[in-house]
Amino acid sequence: MSIENTEQFNGVYHVLGGIISPMDGVGPDDLSIDHLVERVSGGGISEVILALSTGIEGETTSFYLYRKLEPFNVQITTIARGVGFGDDLEYTDELTLGRAIENRQIFKVH
Repeated sequence: MSIENTEQFNGVYHVLGGIISPMDGVGPDDLSIDHLVERVSGGGISEVILALSTGIEGETTSFYLYRKLEPFNVQITTIARGVGFGDDLEYTDELTLGRAIENRQIFKVH
């Protein structure tokens, strides 16, 4: 619903049902990853946007999905990660701040 409410995406969703988390006993077989691979392998999909939670489990899941989907000639992207609107830089972790710098954009006045 969060993505839908932005009105910035006009495509089809695939819900994994969670993220890979060995500490919680959740592995790839516990998620609907095989169904996603099946959908992408069938063709007609040009891009898969990985919109997963941040953190080590989200990154692990993104990497796993990338490895499963890369053979299918589909663009694999992630949502931008960075400093949230209204967040104080002093309290932003280094990984988040590093990603925000890496994915910086040209400043524009609208």
